Amino acid sequence: MADTAISHGHDSGHGAHVTSTGLSNNKMAMWMFLGSECLLFGGLISTYMLYKGRVNSGPQPDQIFDIPFTSVSSFVLLMSSLTMVLAVSAAQRKDDRNTNLWLTITALLGAMFVGGQVYEFTAFYREGLGFTTSLFGSSFYTLTGFHGVHVSVGIIMLMALVGMISRNRIPGNKAEAVEMVGLYWHFVDVVWIVIFTLVYLIPA
Repeated sequence: MADTAISHGHDSGHGAHVTSTGLSNNKMAMWMFLGSECLLFGGLISTYMLYKGRVNSGPQPDQIFDIPFTSVSSFVLLMSSLTMVLAVSAAQRKDDRNTNLWLTITALLGAMFVGGQVYEFTAFYREGLGFTTSLFGSSFYTLTGFHGVHVSVGIIMLMALVGMISRNRIPGNKAEAVEMVGLYWHFVDVVWIVIFTLVYLIPA
């Protein structure tokens, strides 16, 4: 009887199923997904590094890159990691109001970054760098555009989470749901640090 009660208390206390690694199934699935994303971005980055010097026509990278503008845009995205940490911290304290506040700010910072990327792409196109202009152009737009899509997906996830928290419709552990979205968001930020360094700061 005692063993049964202890076992029942253990299960009800944890709620979510836990793997042998100590992580819940949800967190393990998220880490596996991020691992596959690492391989995908690794392939795209390798392709860009192979083709970044192949400019048969159109402008060279150093002729169009606006490092100060992209640096500010990158800083905005990195600051969103800080606000995401604050959102996770608020969720762990069961403070729904501040959780939603920081999630919304994180989404707004992400939207600012995407807006800056759209502006940058438009400026590059006007200066003669199209998707099919050169191998450099194709690999550049594919890599940075793919990352921009990931940021946009993250923004949708953040705002959906805000809506679900506001309506109290999150099944299971609310803090864990915020933490998993946070893992995705931090991953996107770290990938951008790598892209910014290799694409913008290292010359062809």
